[in-house]
Amino acid sequence: MVKNTEDKPLAQNKKARHDYEIFETFEAGIVLTGTEIKAIRQSKIQLRDGFARVKDGEVWLANVHIAPFEEGNRFNVDELRTRKLLFKKKEISKIQKSLTETGITFVPLKVYLKNGFAKVLMGLARGKKEYDKRETIKRREQNKDISRQLKNYNR
Repeated sequence: MVKNTEDKPLAQNKKARHDYEIFETFEAGIVLTGTEIKAIRQSKIQLRDGFARVKDGEVWLANVHIAPFEEGNRFNVDELRTRKLLFKKKEISKIQKSLTETGITFVPLKVYLKNGFAKVLMGLARGKKEYDKRETIKRREQNKDISRQLKNYNR
C-alpha cells in the first residue's frame, strides 16, 4: 500500500512565519546522501537559519543543519553543506525573477516525507517590521478569544 498523503512534518521553521510574510510557496525535492536521509527520517534537521539561492540556473539550500547519522561513520558529510533543490525550469525562472526584487528572500518552511522522498516546502518571503509582528500576535489572540467565546456560547 503506497501512502499518497503528506506525513507529519519532520522539521518546521516556525520562526520564518513569525519573521517573514510568506506570499508564495513551492515544494521541492532535496538531493541528499544516504546518511543524510537517514538522519532526516530521525528528525535531526534544523531549518532555522536556512535560505536558498539561485546560482547557474539551479537552486541551492544553504545553512540548513542535518546532524550526522550516528551509524554513518565515514559516510557522514558536512552538516552545513549546501544542498541542491529540485525544481522545474519554469519554477526556477519565477523564483529568480522574484529574488531580484529588494527585500525578498527564499526560506525553508518545513521538511516532510512524501512517497518515501524528502521534500522541503520553500517560501518566497518579505521581512516583517516589528509593528507587523505585534499586529500578527494581536490578531491571533483576538481569534483565540472569539473561538473561546463561541465555544462557551454553544454549550
